[in-house]
Parts: sequence; C-alpha cells; structure tokens
Amino acid sequence: MLANALLILPDFALILFGWVLARAFAPTYDRGFWNGAEKLVYYVLFPALLFNSINAAQFSIAADALLVMAAVAAFLSAVALGFLARPLLHPPADVFAGCVQTAFRFNSYIAFALAQSLIGPRGVALLALVMSVCVPLANVFAVYALARHRQTGLLRELATNPLLLATVAGLVTNVLDWRLPSFAANLLTRLGGASLALGLLCIGAGLTLAAVRSQRVTLGYFIAVKLVAYPAVALLLTRLLELPSLQSQLLILFTALPTAPSAYVLAARMGGNAAPVAFVVTAQTLLAMITLPLWVSLAPH
Repeated sequence: MLANALLILPDFALILFGWVLARAFAPTYDRGFWNGAEKLVYYVLFPALLFNSINAAQFSIAADALLVMAAVAAFLSAVALGFLARPLLHPPADVFAGCVQTAFRFNSYIAFALAQSLIGPRGVALLALVMSVCVPLANVFAVYALARHRQTGLLRELATNPLLLATVAGLVTNVLDWRLPSFAANLLTRLGGASLALGLLCIGAGLTLAAVRSQRVTLGYFIAVKLVAYPAVALLLTRLLELPSLQSQLLILFTALPTAPSAYVLAARMGGNAAPVAFVVTAQTLLAMITLPLWVSLAPH
C-alpha cells in the first residue's frame, strides 16, 4: 500500500511546486505566463499524449467485452452522480461546469504506472482497452458541461476540441492499424511526457483557497463521488458480473484513480471557474494516496 501511495506523491509535489513558483516569482511572471502554459498543454502537449497512447495501444474489445461493459457502467454512474450535484446542491453555474468533470475523469499517468506495477503487461493492455472507450466519453461529457455554461454550440465545441480530436484520431488510426514511424512516435512521447509536469504546475499556480470556501459542500461532493462512490459501484459490479480476478483488480484500480490534471486546463480554456477545479484536483491527488491503495486491496484476488 505504501508503494502505491508513493506513486501518487510526485504528482502532489508538482502541484505544490507550481503553487510556490506562482507566488515566489509573482513580480516576474504574471498570470499571462501561466495562461500561455495552459494553452500549450491544452492545444499541443496533452493532445499529443492522447493520440500517441491510444494509437499505440494493443487491445481486443471482443476478448474483454464484459470488462468494457463494467467499466462503462461504472463510468456512467459517476457521470450521473456528478451531474446530480446541480439539482441537489445548486452550485454556481461556472463552478458546476468546471468541476463536474472531476467526478468521472481519471489520471492516466498514475493508472499506467500502477497497472504495470500491480498487474503487469496484461494489466496495461486491459487498461488501454478501458481508456480507449472511456476517454472519448469523458471528454464529451466534460466539453458538454462547459459548452452549455458558455451557451455555445455543443457540436462546434466537440468538433474543435483538441483533446477530443486527438482521442478520435488515435482510435481511428488504431482500428485501421496505422502506426506512426518511430521518430514521430518518439516525438509525441516526449511532448506527452511534458504535459503532465507542466499541467500539474499550472494547477498549483491556479490554486487558491479563497475561491472555494463558499463551495466546500459542492467540492466535497465531487471528491466523494470520484474517490468513494465510483470505485464502490465498480466493486459491486465485479461481484455481480463475477469478473475474473485480474479484470476485477484492473476495474477497481481504474475507478479509484484521482481526477485528471487536464480537467483544470480544460476548465480554464473553456471559460469555467478553474480555481475550484484546481482545489478538487489537488485534494483528490492527496487523498488518493490513502483511498486508492485501500480500494485496490478490496479487489477480488
């Protein structure tokens, strides 16, 4: 459990480092510096990661259809619970639009690191399969919430969103078995690797407690959905569907992940209130060092 928790620690440390940098160099680097960094992550670095990882993934939907069904069912339950916050808690529209995605999005970096260390190559392949289905869904629901808040056309937002376009392109090229030349794949790998560190630094730079004090119940709700309700539904599904132990472990691992750092960048670039999103990402990353190992330990072995 300690080893699993330590895999998450660097992400939390990068968020804190971003917070320190934003305040230590405030006279030199104004908010424009961080806005530029967010745009770089949103338009270049994270799309490169999404396309490259999905294009290179090796999986077979037919062979693991039951796992995919369980993952999608658990995912949609988290989406439903996330959107339920609006009628239940009546948060401000900009807070809801930005934060609802934190109830169902997931940190892919931590996922692959844990899948490799806990399950091995088969776990990584299964995770790639689950993500190939859930990543497009997550981006569609996240963009929908923000587009609705901005009162812009959903289809236009979906058609021009760089994260969704990269996901779809990766899926299409994977299905058609079009692989990138090694030099291009290596280039995208380097760009994608940079997205994690810079994205987490941007979250830290945007972190402010003053902006979230009045929304503690709402933000606590999104944290609880992601770290408690979502994996609890997955655990129930592993029992009901009698999934094999390896698939059960992978499903629990996937659903217990903290939310994606890109949630903050998406909210900031699409006009949501990004400060509460930064808080939720930070809180989930910290708390997941405790909750994720606990959930993994409950998975059938």
